[in-house]
Amino acid sequence: MKVFLTGGTGVVGTRALPALVAAGHDVTAVARTDAKAALVDRLGGRSVHVDLFDQEAVAAAVVGHEAVVNLATSIPPMSQAARPSAWAGNERLRIEASAHLVDAALAAGAGRVIQESITYPYVDCGDRWIDEDVECTHVGAFAGAATAEAATSRFAHQGGSGVVLRFGAFYAPDSSHLQAFNKLARWRVNPFIGDPEGFASFIHAGDAGDAVVAALRAPSGTYNVVDDRPLSRTEAGEAVADALGVGRVHAVPKAVLALMPSAAKALDRSQRVSNRRFKEASGWSPAHPSISGAWPGRSGW
Repeated sequence: MKVFLTGGTGVVGTRALPALVAAGHDVTAVARTDAKAALVDRLGGRSVHVDLFDQEAVAAAVVGHEAVVNLATSIPPMSQAARPSAWAGNERLRIEASAHLVDAALAAGAGRVIQESITYPYVDCGDRWIDEDVECTHVGAFAGAATAEAATSRFAHQGGSGVVLRFGAFYAPDSSHLQAFNKLARWRVNPFIGDPEGFASFIHAGDAGDAVVAALRAPSGTYNVVDDRPLSRTEAGEAVADALGVGRVHAVPKAVLALMPSAAKALDRSQRVSNRRFKEASGWSPAHPSISGAWPGRSGW
């Protein structure tokens, strides 16, 4: 299959691109710089420079492709993530670029659109399992995710196959967020904020890349892509501490959490997310069932 890929040089994209190529697909990946174009070439793809906010340029680039995979994001570093303005670029990608890509796919006669999304908007469900039918609150930095999902639904309603992948929290050695989490853990602070008994759902970047390949054979729909065993924040902090070989980590005091902006408080929710629907629909299964024993620490650098 001829696949047009955005975000192919990111943390997930650098796993998805070679996985797509290994599965026999012909991949064109967007690269904004010469260095990123060289990376695309090394990973087995063919690079193209295109401004995702230029509707005509996107339409021209997508011609001849059978599937469009949109993994384009602009996630701010943790040092800036508490500021709503830091998410403006990411929101613009999810609102404008996703619409341009769907329009281009429709015009080109592509049969499938795959859109990256997130599990964070799910409401707090305590220790109950969360499937794709649970309510979402797309507010603040999550608003763009709802728009991108709606664009994919529009594609499906016009006769194509539209697949939304709601990913859990990514982790990989080259993730700046993981490096920040490890730094906190070395200071004996649990990097996962919120109720210590509340759940957090993760996905290894390699498993996320494989999920993109599996999504090419899944029916239209919205799917959670997380590992098999979400952990409580206490357990997750212990897993990170164990990976780093440090002592016990401690939860951020409630008084400190109360001072955090609303954008950060949205991450407090307990989310025990289920991947069952996607596994049954696609045959995908994560190679890393939990962050316990898989979190990059002493051996991940």
